[in-house]
Amino acid sequence: MTDATPDSDPYIEHRRLLFATAYRMLGSVTDAEDVLQDAWLAWNSTDRATIRNPRAYLVRAVTNLSLNRLTSTRATRETYVGPWLPEPLLTSPDAAADAEKADTVSTAMLVVLETLSPVERAVFLLREVFGYSHGEIADTLDRPEPTIRQIARRAREHVRDRRPRFDTDRAEREKVTARFIAACAGGDLNAVMELLAPDVTAWTDGGGKVTAAIRPLHGASQVSRWILGVLAKPESAGIVPEPTVINGELGLLCTIEGVPVAALTFDIADGRLHNLWFQVNPDKLHGLRAGHGMA
Repeated sequence: MTDATPDSDPYIEHRRLLFATAYRMLGSVTDAEDVLQDAWLAWNSTDRATIRNPRAYLVRAVTNLSLNRLTSTRATRETYVGPWLPEPLLTSPDAAADAEKADTVSTAMLVVLETLSPVERAVFLLREVFGYSHGEIADTLDRPEPTIRQIARRAREHVRDRRPRFDTDRAEREKVTARFIAACAGGDLNAVMELLAPDVTAWTDGGGKVTAAIRPLHGASQVSRWILGVLAKPESAGIVPEPTVINGELGLLCTIEGVPVAALTFDIADGRLHNLWFQVNPDKLHGLRAGHGMA
């Protein structure tokens, strides 16, 4: 694998696309890497002379491997301790400047995708994100094209109804993020509350591994008090929050002595934070480490 080059090995050439497909399908960096490893093993055991379109073959393999894994992990997620959130991923800073691109990998979008069935999720992503035709998706999933069209329409309507649009102005996001950091650092309850929408909701994913709220928090008062309460704990000493592009949008990467301990992503509208997703499960922070990212 290490001897291959983009010119000689289609797997290497298309690896970014394959990872993007698997990650959006699974919401997990770890699972996406496992799927790519399985796809690579299958690719290297195949007679490539019989493959007319390596890109289509690889996308099909990754999509179906992801479908199998997503189906098998659903039962595990049903017994998960507290809210289940996708694994955060460092993305290219340029992604934050492209609203359409950012939205396809945002935490909010991944959370909505979790409410689709595995097949609906695959069809939606292949059609709406990667631009495949209904016929190509039918070939990939081995289903009749009319069926794919019906699934695509149902999935698109489902996502549209559950994914409200929020402000994506980069300068505004930077300003609100800086104010939020300052308010939290100063322990100023009123300042934090002023930056939260009255009907704000916060989800925290600790997976039973670290301190986290096991139910969603609602309202500016409850959310702000919880945030400042966590920051006041001894184990939070030394936390450094840095504005960082996570899942295509500017969020906060929190580290202690350079080690990621949390990621915060959020929606912003009218200068206030409306939805907050805190990922603090240490098993789900691999995508925040240096050298790990996706365009």
